[in-house]
Amino acid sequence: LNILVDTGSSNFAVAGVPDPDVTSYFDAELSSTYRSEGIEVTVKYSQGSWTGVLGTDVITMPKGIYGSYTINIATILESENFFLPGVKWHGILGLAYDALAKPSSSVETFFDSLVRQAKIPNIFSLQMCGAGLPVSGSGTNGGSLVLGGIEPSLYTGDIWYTPIKEEWYYQVEILKLEVGGQNLQLDCREYNADKAIVDSGTTLLRLPEKVFSAVVQAIARTSLIQEFSSGFWTGSQLACWDKTERPWALFPKLSIYLRDENSSRSFRISILPQLYIQPILGIGENLQCYRFGISSSTNALVIGATVMEGFYVIFDRAQRRVGFAVSPCAEVDGSPVSEIEGPFTTADVASNCVSSVSFHEPVLWIASYALMSLCGVILLVLIILLLIPPRCQHRYTDNDVVNDESSLVRHRWK
Repeated sequence: LNILVDTGSSNFAVAGVPDPDVTSYFDAELSSTYRSEGIEVTVKYSQGSWTGVLGTDVITMPKGIYGSYTINIATILESENFFLPGVKWHGILGLAYDALAKPSSSVETFFDSLVRQAKIPNIFSLQMCGAGLPVSGSGTNGGSLVLGGIEPSLYTGDIWYTPIKEEWYYQVEILKLEVGGQNLQLDCREYNADKAIVDSGTTLLRLPEKVFSAVVQAIARTSLIQEFSSGFWTGSQLACWDKTERPWALFPKLSIYLRDENSSRSFRISILPQLYIQPILGIGENLQCYRFGISSSTNALVIGATVMEGFYVIFDRAQRRVGFAVSPCAEVDGSPVSEIEGPFTTADVASNCVSSVSFHEPVLWIASYALMSLCGVILLVLIILLLIPPRCQHRYTDNDVVNDESSLVRHRWK
């Protein structure tokens, strides 16, 4: 089975029944090692969801980590907008923290199981090679997942690390964005509203709405295109050029500044237009069409595949940091399409661009506090009634039952 590597969720799951959009599935009844836990689990993503049953099975690694290991695995029995027409994968490997695991954080994640049983270092790294790039030379567009370490042949130059702000998603702190070398001049908290994460399971670079609008305006202002359809920026339309043209020369470089481990310094990761103006399909013999690899988001800045394809990304859980280095497979026509530069001073930005109180689901929190306030008022009324002289009290019979149960559930959605 082909498995989607997702650093933005925490369950390992594979298709467990036939599905029109998958070519293969795991038939648990034919397995001698699979054990069902009989626990139903549902996972929702920003797009799509699935419902399945938790179980355990035995895995071996193809190379480097020898032995057999028992891990949690969900068999997907129903799904909606999860397996899509034309996808080449049959399941998902969630590599985020157990805080995101469903139905609860007590479900040990795949990687935590491997670290505990195989005694490998608590670090993995990911090189994504060109899902949106044309393959050049002898390279592949598969990339590499390295469990337990860092592979020197997968990057060039230095690795720059930024701290993980909270261990659920790989949440980082973004200090500013530049388009064509020009600072967007937004409050740095706008870039982290309500979180900024590194997520290989998200295809595009997703930006909070205010940041997205500023980026689109800056790209349109600095590009060499006078008139451009708004549908291109919103993702509803493609832009097409003659196949002999290279439209990337018309667009600016995009830079993201991340706080360094030394909080008084920062570094920037930059992607050239070859990564965010993405070739999709050709029309006839003469036209090549492209999509905009950036979209808006209501609840996060997501460094997705659009950016990650330019870098070798290290998820150093042991030292609570994410590292970036230039990937040698991020080349188009023999030229690099990603850059890392630093260090830069952080004197011009706030000392903390992430809210100290993380309201990951603001609406749920507001509702929760409203309910608690209501319960407090009801409790106060009950106390007052208890203190009123007996002649004013209601005479309760044995059949009267006062039962107040409340449950505040914090759902984390990708």
